[in-house]
Amino acid sequence: MHVLGINALFHDPAAALITDGHVVAAAEEERFSRRKHGKRPVPFSAWELPEQSARWCLEQAGLTPSDLDAVAYSYDPVLARPAAEMGLHDPWDHLRQEYARQAPDFLAEALPGLDPAKVRFVPHHVAHAASAGAVSPYPDCAVLVLDGRGECGSHLAGRYTNRELTVLATQQLPDSLGLFYEDLTQHLGFLRSSDEFKVMALASYGTPRFAARLRAYVHADDQGGFRARPVPWADLVPPRPAGGAWHQGHADLAASAQLCLEEAMLALARHLRERTGEDALALAGGVALNCVANTRLWRESGFTHIWVQPAAGDAGTALGAAAHIAGQKDTLEPMETAALGRGWSDAELRAWLERAAVPYEEPADIAETAAEALAADGIVAWFQGRSEYGPRALGHRSLLAHPGKAENLERLNAVKGREEFRPVAPMVLAECAAEIFDGPLPSPHMLFVHDVAADWKARIPAVVHVDGTARIQTVDRAREPLVARMIDGFERRTGLPVVVNTSLNTAGRPMVDDPRDALECFGSAPVDLLVLGPFAIRRGKAFA
Repeated sequence: MHVLGINALFHDPAAALITDGHVVAAAEEERFSRRKHGKRPVPFSAWELPEQSARWCLEQAGLTPSDLDAVAYSYDPVLARPAAEMGLHDPWDHLRQEYARQAPDFLAEALPGLDPAKVRFVPHHVAHAASAGAVSPYPDCAVLVLDGRGECGSHLAGRYTNRELTVLATQQLPDSLGLFYEDLTQHLGFLRSSDEFKVMALASYGTPRFAARLRAYVHADDQGGFRARPVPWADLVPPRPAGGAWHQGHADLAASAQLCLEEAMLALARHLRERTGEDALALAGGVALNCVANTRLWRESGFTHIWVQPAAGDAGTALGAAAHIAGQKDTLEPMETAALGRGWSDAELRAWLERAAVPYEEPADIAETAAEALAADGIVAWFQGRSEYGPRALGHRSLLAHPGKAENLERLNAVKGREEFRPVAPMVLAECAAEIFDGPLPSPHMLFVHDVAADWKARIPAVVHVDGTARIQTVDRAREPLVARMIDGFERRTGLPVVVNTSLNTAGRPMVDDPRDALECFGSAPVDLLVLGPFAIRRGKAFA
C-alpha cells in the first residue's frame, strides 16, 4: 500500500511517503522552495501545497500519482467551526477551511494522474499523534499532542495499543499552550510560529518573577486538561520592537512563561501516566520541540521512556497522516532515522563541483580531513547522506566547530547572523555521553537538554548554555559510522569526544538541502572547509 501524506494548511508544508508500512521519504517544502517554513501561517496562503516535496517523494519510490492508494491530508474541515465560535480572532479563517475542503481537487491538479477520490482527511491532532505513537519504538505507549491549533482544539491525549490509537482527551480552543507561547514570541519581537525556540533560549537568562501572575491565565486543571487564555503581556513588560535590544524584563517574562508551560505539560503528562499506566510516552505537536520542557517530563512525569517525533511541528503531520491511513491496512515499522530527505551519490556530487568550477580535493579519509580542520579551530560545513526531516541538524547538514574554545559560540552566531544569546549544541559519541551529560540517553534527535558535568564545563565551554545545560545529540556508531569516525579523529587530536553541531544555514534561511545550497552557503559565510560527501573544498583555495 502506497500512502502519500500531505501537510499544507497552516505552516511548514511537507510531504511523506509510506509504502507497505515503511517510511520511504519525508521532506519539508522549504528545503525545495528555499522559503523559511515554506510559507507564513495565514489563511491567504492555505491553498499552497508542498508540490515539490510531494513529487520528490514519489520519484524517490519510483511511483506516479496514479500508483498511490491514498493521499492523507492532515486536517479535516468537517471538524472545524467558525473562528468566532472558538473564541479566536481570525476573521479570514473561513478561507483556510474552504481551501481545505477543496484540497482533493488542488492535489489532483498539482499531481496529474491522481484521483481526487483517493484523498483522505485526517484530523490534525490525530496526524500529530500518529507521527509519534504510531512510528515510535514503542508499539504500546501513551501519546501527548500539544500545539497552537488544529480544527477546533489544541491538545490530544491518548494511548497506542499495538500501534492503534485510542483518544482519551482533547482540549478545545481557545485554550492553547501553543498559542500562549506564540503570543509571547510576537510580544518579544520575534516571528510567531517560527521563533519560539528563541524564547526558550532567552528564558535561561531570566528569573520567573511573573509566574504567579501568568498562572491566572495558564494552568492545568484536575481533569487532565488546562486553561490557556490570552495574556495582557504589555501589562507585565513593554513589547520589544522587532530587531530591538532585549532587556532583563524580556528575559524574565520568557522565563516565567517557560515555567508555566512546563508546569502545565507536567500535570498533563502525570495525569496521562496515571490513566494509562504506560511506561513510554510519545510526544508531538510544536510544543514538543521545547526541549527544556521535555527534559522536565523525563525527570518528573513518571514515564520511563519519552520519545519525541524529530519533526514534531506541523511538518510531521505529513508523516503522521500517512501513518494513520497506512496503519489501517499495513503493519507500521518504527521510524529508524530522521534522514528521510534528499541525498546524492558521489558521482552526482562530483558533477556539481565540476559544474561550479571550484577547486576540490578527494582525500583518502574525509572524516580525518574534517577532524584535522576542527582540531585546528576551523569551522566545517558538513554535508553527508540524506537530509534530516525536522528542524534539527543531526550530522547530515551541519556546521561543526571546536567545543573547547569559548569564543566559538559568538563566532558561530556571527557566521549564521543570529542573536548572541542563542546556544549551539554538542554532538557526542554515545558511549561517552553519560560521563559528560546528565539527562535522557541516548538522545539522537537533539530534543532534550542535559546538565553538563562540573568537570567538563571548562573543557567544552562553547556548548554550555548560561544555565549549565546543553542540548545534546548522541552519535551511535552503527547508525552514523562516518560521523563517529570524524569525532574519533577529533578526540585523538584534542582529547574531546564532542564537537559543536549547529544547522548548516544562515539566519532566516532554511537548512541547506542540496549541493547548490551548500556551495552558496559556503560562498557567503566565513566557513573554512566544506565537506561534500567524500570531497573537501577549502576556503583558501576556492577564493584565492
